[in-house]
Amino acid sequence: MLRLNLGVGAVVAALLAAGVGTARADIYRYVDENGKVHFTNVPNDSRYKLFIATDKQPDPVTETFNDRHRVYPRAERKKYHAHVVAAARAYALEPALIHAVISAESGYNPLARSAKGAKGLMQLMPDTAKRYGVDNPLDPRQNILGGAAYLSDLLKRFGNDLSLALAAYNAGEGRVMEYGFKIPPYRETKQYVPKVLSYYKKYKTMM
Repeated sequence: MLRLNLGVGAVVAALLAAGVGTARADIYRYVDENGKVHFTNVPNDSRYKLFIATDKQPDPVTETFNDRHRVYPRAERKKYHAHVVAAARAYALEPALIHAVISAESGYNPLARSAKGAKGLMQLMPDTAKRYGVDNPLDPRQNILGGAAYLSDLLKRFGNDLSLALAAYNAGEGRVMEYGFKIPPYRETKQYVPKVLSYYKKYKTMM
């Protein structure tokens, strides 16, 4: 992991000197409350935003690409797989589906936080976390169980229509009902549903 606090030109030079221009070495940055600029290639804070995207070549063993979405390496998914399997069994879901949601929601960052207040691997909103008894949404086990419970309920509410359940997970169940039980016409939601489905399709072949 590389963290730097330099001017932009110096950052680029340092990255090249360090050999960061290799696969899976995107550079992220954020500006803190004091105006200081921070850079890293391993973002562990939701304030980091993509700054430099490096060219990536798929690794046939650890990384593949599907519809422009990164499929996370087995080692990265394995960290939380036991929790995923337990949640899948508890709520009659496929592990591949839970992994797909995690990939789209947080990229396997257990400390992920959104500007809207969602937290953790499956990006639970405060009300959703409370609804499903999640005391600490940044705890991977609790977060995954809560997210799986919510996803299971959404599938039941929308007649096992996975696209509608995912749309509700992203935009809220009320929005799906408001638009006549169709995917709401929000750009984020219209991108989110096929993104999760593409992850789901790929992970089903890998598990």
